[in-house]
Amino acid sequence: MWLSSRVLIFLMMFAVMPIIAKISNIVIDKYGWWDVLFAWDSVWYYKIATSGYNYGPDVVHNQYAVAFFPLYPLLSWILMQFGLSFPVAGLLVNNLAFFGAVILFYVWVQEIGGEDTARWATAALVWCPYSLYGTVIYTEGLFLLFSISALRAFDKKQYVWAGLWGALSTATRITGIALLPAFFLTAWITRRRFTAYITSFAVVCGVLVYSLYCAFKFGDPLAFLHAQRGWRSSAGFAWQGWLLMLKQIIIGAKNARLGYIQDVLHPMLFAIVIVSSLLLWRQSKLQGYSRASYGFLILLIALWVIASDPLIQIVLVFGGLYLLWHFRSSLPWVAVIYGFFSYAIALNTGLTASVDRYVYAIAPVFIACGFLFAKYPRCGYAVMGFCGFILTTYCVRFAQDLWLA
Repeated sequence: MWLSSRVLIFLMMFAVMPIIAKISNIVIDKYGWWDVLFAWDSVWYYKIATSGYNYGPDVVHNQYAVAFFPLYPLLSWILMQFGLSFPVAGLLVNNLAFFGAVILFYVWVQEIGGEDTARWATAALVWCPYSLYGTVIYTEGLFLLFSISALRAFDKKQYVWAGLWGALSTATRITGIALLPAFFLTAWITRRRFTAYITSFAVVCGVLVYSLYCAFKFGDPLAFLHAQRGWRSSAGFAWQGWLLMLKQIIIGAKNARLGYIQDVLHPMLFAIVIVSSLLLWRQSKLQGYSRASYGFLILLIALWVIASDPLIQIVLVFGGLYLLWHFRSSLPWVAVIYGFFSYAIALNTGLTASVDRYVYAIAPVFIACGFLFAKYPRCGYAVMGFCGFILTTYCVRFAQDLWLA
C-alpha cells in the first residue's frame, strides 16, 4: 500500500508534471529537481535546517521560523552532516518515517480489530489525498510515526516507550500535546497504576525542551506560540469560515461571494444530487447497500465536480469526526480520547486553512475508516478509487505551488 501510493505520487511529480509544465509553460524547477516536492512549509524547514531559527518583536506583521517545531529540521540537519543536501535529507526523513508509521499502524489496528480492518485502515491512511504530505518535505510522516508509536505503547502498557514517543511527538508538532490528556484520562478511566500518570506528563518534555531553547535564544519561552500571530490574529472555532465553505458547496462560490443567488445552476445541480442520494439511500434499504455503493460513488463524484475543494475538506474534517464518534466503542480509550482532543486543537486554530491536514495526522480517524470499510468493502473500493484520483490532482497542484492545506 505504501509503495504503490508513493510510486503514483513520484510518477505524477517527476514524469507527468514536466509534460504538463511544458504544455502550460509552467516553471517547476526554480530550485532544482526537487522543486515539485518543495512548497509552503517546506521553505521554512529548509531555512531552519540551513540557517537556524529567527524571531523578532513584530509578531503580528512578520512571520518567523520559530513557529515551526525543531525535530524534523534537526533530523534533516543530522543527515546533512553526512554530505546529503537538505532536499534529500528531508525527503528521506519524511518518507522513511511515513513507511515506519504505516507498518506500525497496520500492526496496531490488527491487534485492535483484526486483519481485515487493518488492511482497510492502512489503505485509507496511504490513499487519502493528504497522504501526499507523507512524501513531500513536510512533517506528517514523522509525526504519524511518533504519535502512533506513543498511542500503541500506552495501549499495551509500555509506559517508558509511550513517554519517549510522546515527547518526540511534541518535539515534532504542537498538536502532539493531545497525547497528554489522552494518557491521563485513559489511566484514570481504566484505573491504571501511577506510572501511567507519570507517562502522561512525560509527553510535555518535547515542548518543554523547545521552550527552554526559545527562552535562552530569544528571551521568550513561548516564542513558538507568539510567532503564530504572523499567520493568524485570533484563535477559536472559525464558524464563519466553515459556514462560508458550506455555502460554497450548497449555492456555489460565486453566489456565496455575492451574498445572493445570481447563478441558479449550481444550487439546482446540488439539489438534484441530494435528492438522487436520498432516493438511492431509500432503495438501498430494500435491495441491499452493497448494490448501491457505486451509485453513491457516482453521486459523490458529481458533487465533487460541483463543489470541488470545500467538499473534500468538509467530508474529511467532519466526516472523520463522525466516524470517530460512531466507532468509539470499537477503539481503545486512548485512541478515542486522543482523537477528540486532537480535533479540539485543530478546530480551534481560528482558521479553516490547514485543518484538513491536521485531521489527516489523527491516526484513530483512519482506524474508524478501517472498521467502516471492512463492514462495507464495496464502498471501500469505490472510495479508495476516488481518493486515488484526488491524490493525483493534488500532486499536480502541489508541484505548481498551489495551496492545498
